[in-house]
Amino acid sequence: MARSETSPATAESMSRQQREISVSEFFLKNRHLLGFDNPRKALLTAVKEAVDNSLDACEEAGILPELSVEITQVAEKRFRVEVTDNGPGIMRQQVPRIFAKLLYGSKFHRLRMSRGQQGIGISAAGMYGQLTTGTATRILSKVPRAKQAHHIEVQIDTRKNTPTILKDVETEWAPQFPRQNADGSCAAPAVYPHGTAVMIEMEAQYIRGRLSVDEFLRQCLIANPHLQLHFRVNLLNKEVETEDGKVAPLVEGQWVSWVRLADKLPTAPLEIKPHPHGVELGMLMQMLRDTESRTIRSALSEDFSRVSSATALQICERAGVDPKANPRRIANREIETLFKAVAETKLMRPPTDCLSPIGEELIAAGLAKEVQADFVTAVTRDPTVYRGNPFQVEVGLAYAKPGDDETLGAEEPVRLVRYANRVPLLYMAGACAINKAIAGVNWRNYGLTQPRGALPVGPVVLLVHIASVWVPFTSESKEAIAHYPEIIREIAFCVQECGRRLSVHLSRRHRDAEIERKKSYIEKYIPHLALGLKGILDFGDKEEGRVVTNLRTMLERTHLET
Repeated sequence: MARSETSPATAESMSRQQREISVSEFFLKNRHLLGFDNPRKALLTAVKEAVDNSLDACEEAGILPELSVEITQVAEKRFRVEVTDNGPGIMRQQVPRIFAKLLYGSKFHRLRMSRGQQGIGISAAGMYGQLTTGTATRILSKVPRAKQAHHIEVQIDTRKNTPTILKDVETEWAPQFPRQNADGSCAAPAVYPHGTAVMIEMEAQYIRGRLSVDEFLRQCLIANPHLQLHFRVNLLNKEVETEDGKVAPLVEGQWVSWVRLADKLPTAPLEIKPHPHGVELGMLMQMLRDTESRTIRSALSEDFSRVSSATALQICERAGVDPKANPRRIANREIETLFKAVAETKLMRPPTDCLSPIGEELIAAGLAKEVQADFVTAVTRDPTVYRGNPFQVEVGLAYAKPGDDETLGAEEPVRLVRYANRVPLLYMAGACAINKAIAGVNWRNYGLTQPRGALPVGPVVLLVHIASVWVPFTSESKEAIAHYPEIIREIAFCVQECGRRLSVHLSRRHRDAEIERKKSYIEKYIPHLALGLKGILDFGDKEEGRVVTNLRTMLERTHLET
């Protein structure tokens, strides 16, 4: 019997209404936290998560990545996203949990640079597709030396956050990628013996522009020059809307391919142990409870980076804790004293071989390929730390002469391209530490105009990349970086170095332009001056030519060498 609106609740009635909430249920109601807050953004987020997973898998397996992204419109507001890679494939028993269970993955507990962090992204995309279209996520995967591939279709049981397998069969399949002959005609496709393809059908919207799938893939190529990428869009209508409401013609069903700039994989980042200065009290308590070490001294030296046995003994003595004590039986009060002693002990910074920066040369090459630039430069800072987590900042700057690149306006804010662990960040720029750091630099010192508290103005593309073992995103959608002072400071230092180089280039260009201007004046007025002197001094034609030559030489020395 339903309780009346006026009768008060009791402890018994309230207890009957309470139940456990699964993480899937939470994100199902709060899908905007994961980047699925509107159809256009949902399409981009699904592509982004699938591409990130493919690139991580390829690089970890030592395979030069080749990916294809295909978007097919199946109804007015319904699209199918298909991403295929040539990676190592996925073991059959892992497929359902990877694609249909939130917070399941291998990267959350590892301190090393990777694109994925939380184990949410691709399963959340499948959950969104399930919510909006009722369809399952379809996966094809083939591991090396396997005779056949696995074809699996899964959905999420949101009440339990567990996968429901709708189809699980073996099939003949291998990843294929388009190829072209030298004359542009289609050639036989490249076929790999291993790889994975994921297909998700969802409610979405495809619009070209700065926040589109097209833009994400182009930016992805700049930060991942070792990637070979193919992209195709199949629409019911042969025209596609752009951000400004205009309609652009679309070449139906044709692959657009980008060849990789680098034939070498980035340096593989190594996993490191937690640094004591980045561990909080509660985490230290948990680590000591879970350690396999028999003494506190060995736990400190074996479970943390940059702590030698001698340093561990020094920490124990400073805290007044027996170094031979069992770490699993130590009292909370002693752990708190140990925590304070760790903070007071000077330690080496964490190792930085856990990072894999893009590199100045490849950043400059990527920008030069995308922008018709008059000047390109890049700076990679030395690694540093925030909260004990190593991170590294890289900045690339491309300056185009006004009018040389139609996408860059001389009176518009610079085009800012943000990356975190080689992944483009397209949304929430205003809430990002990168935006704050750049707006805080005085760009007038480097030859650009700048409104107060805003980005500078000019025909410039500014690329900022942050590589870290744990990027501090402001939300689960991974679109903006939190405002840690250490990160903002490093970005500012790196940007200022690029700014100084830009200032030198602009000064040189201004000086060259001034020389050309003076030369043009000389070329324009010397003949008139020579004719006047000829009339005054009654020179002949030979003397006139000599006068012109001498005047030009004299004026050039006077005006151009000062």
